[in-house]
Amino acid sequence: MTIYKAPLDDQRFALFDVLGAEAVLTKLQGGDGHTRDLLDAVLEEAGRLSEAVLAPFNASGDEEGCHFDKATHTVTTPKGFKEAFKAFAEGGWTGLTQPEHFGGQALPNVMGTATTEIFQSGNLSWSLYPLLSEGACHAMELHGTEEQQNTYLKPIVEGRWTGTMCLTEPQAGSDLGLLKTRAEPGENGSWKITGTKIFISAGEHDLAENIIHLVLARLPDAPAGSRGISMFIVPKFKVKADGSLGERNAAAAGAIEHKMGLRGSATCVMNFDAAEGYLIGAPNKGLAAMFTMMNAARLGVGVQGLALSERALQNSLNYARERLQGRALSGPKFPEKPADNLLVQPDVRRMLLTQRALVEACRTLLLYTSLQTDVEARGADEATRKQASDLVAFLIPIAKGVVTELAQECTKEALQVYGGHGYIAENGVEQFVRDARIITLYEGTTGIQAADLLGRKILQLQGAGFKLFLQEIQAFCQQHIQDAALASYIAPLAKHAKEWADLTMALAQRVQANPEELGAAAMDYLYYSGYIALAYMWARNVAALANGNQQEAFKQAKRDTATFYFARILPRCLTHKAAIEAGVDTLPAIA
Repeated sequence: MTIYKAPLDDQRFALFDVLGAEAVLTKLQGGDGHTRDLLDAVLEEAGRLSEAVLAPFNASGDEEGCHFDKATHTVTTPKGFKEAFKAFAEGGWTGLTQPEHFGGQALPNVMGTATTEIFQSGNLSWSLYPLLSEGACHAMELHGTEEQQNTYLKPIVEGRWTGTMCLTEPQAGSDLGLLKTRAEPGENGSWKITGTKIFISAGEHDLAENIIHLVLARLPDAPAGSRGISMFIVPKFKVKADGSLGERNAAAAGAIEHKMGLRGSATCVMNFDAAEGYLIGAPNKGLAAMFTMMNAARLGVGVQGLALSERALQNSLNYARERLQGRALSGPKFPEKPADNLLVQPDVRRMLLTQRALVEACRTLLLYTSLQTDVEARGADEATRKQASDLVAFLIPIAKGVVTELAQECTKEALQVYGGHGYIAENGVEQFVRDARIITLYEGTTGIQAADLLGRKILQLQGAGFKLFLQEIQAFCQQHIQDAALASYIAPLAKHAKEWADLTMALAQRVQANPEELGAAAMDYLYYSGYIALAYMWARNVAALANGNQQEAFKQAKRDTATFYFARILPRCLTHKAAIEAGVDTLPAIA
């Protein structure tokens, strides 16, 4: 069985010392009460819930999986899931960041990100059930009518119902313009939704009274392609005028997928057979409404990568401390024992430091991005909100694409520390590797994130967010240019920032001359951008130590890990830069 301890000290350091979250949040509209004391208490409670309730059945839930009844089209979740969801809802966690007038607690998004990491590290499969509800709530809050919000949103916030996103179809994966699900006029302003959706997380389960599906479909007169997509609210059980549940709707699971990982999460084939639905938002504007959910979901998937990496790190570090095997190359370090522990081996330390360097920088980046979503929503003026919006748009593909790819590396290195014992299911670490595989795929593959970053955020939007982020890095470097304690970080960070700007400009000119250059360079550009963004986060971490009250051991570990990142991970930019400059001609046609 694997261990888990919520990394509260590092979360607090990143939130309050590095990012100054308290000062930022209390200046936002409605943020007067968002003090450090309150936020600290929320983190403590989240840690207790995850450690005591969620983490213990992470492995057993994976082993048992979900049970699908073909006759009733129902799903039974693994042992412990239903009871944990009840405790989660009763604790108010389902409405943590939702508006008060819908029954939520209206805490900032950044606290949702921090607590979600804790819950997902404890049990990622279980955490997917409430996670999809957050996106559904956000879409209904922004695009739903007052009646729809009162009818469907409030019960989800209360934790009585859950929500889903129904996008993908068998013939339409990432290309939603190909979807065929149709909507025909029904009675009293309703619509009859007919079609099949696949890969629907939490599409059916036994955790809540009702499930509210947000479904993309086409109206009879819809134009072809993505311009003809509308979004509909389709409940599992129809809802009466007084809010009580009526008869079962014609929306049912046809099967659940047999998956490599996340086996405790029901991934469903959903069949809609003239199911009663209601249009949400404007006709033929469903894709824009769905992206409201998708952007939040993409940041959430980045958090999943961090959560898995954190738990993998904790367990591989614990194993390396306890496992006695071999001797140090320079002679025994524990001569009184039959062998030294694994930590005396430089390559084991390399694997552990790689994990720590990526985990702690990714945590800061995700919290930074999430904090910008709070500024975007509740900033004091339009200019401030617009600037935050541009930053978020730019960082989302990095936060999703790079962090989830690095989770593959972190979980792999954790398993490698265990050696052959890591391959054995009983030790638990192989589950992290399996669970991590999907996060680079759903909510847009890494290739889609790369194309979004370069094609849309850099070229179409003329790098609005990129310029702001680059200016912030340059201002930070200028501010600390005389700081001797940061000298080994500031010089390479400033150099890479300038190189990033120059490379981006040159690449934009090449793409203008040949659009195929975009696809050839996008993936390497995503990684290149991610490594520089993480370097900036590490430099900020070290700078924050000067004014922090942490113990010296904590501070020294931060400095050592930052030095490792700049010496051994940041140079990966050289490879990606060379690949970008190699151009599309090095990718010949394949017969």
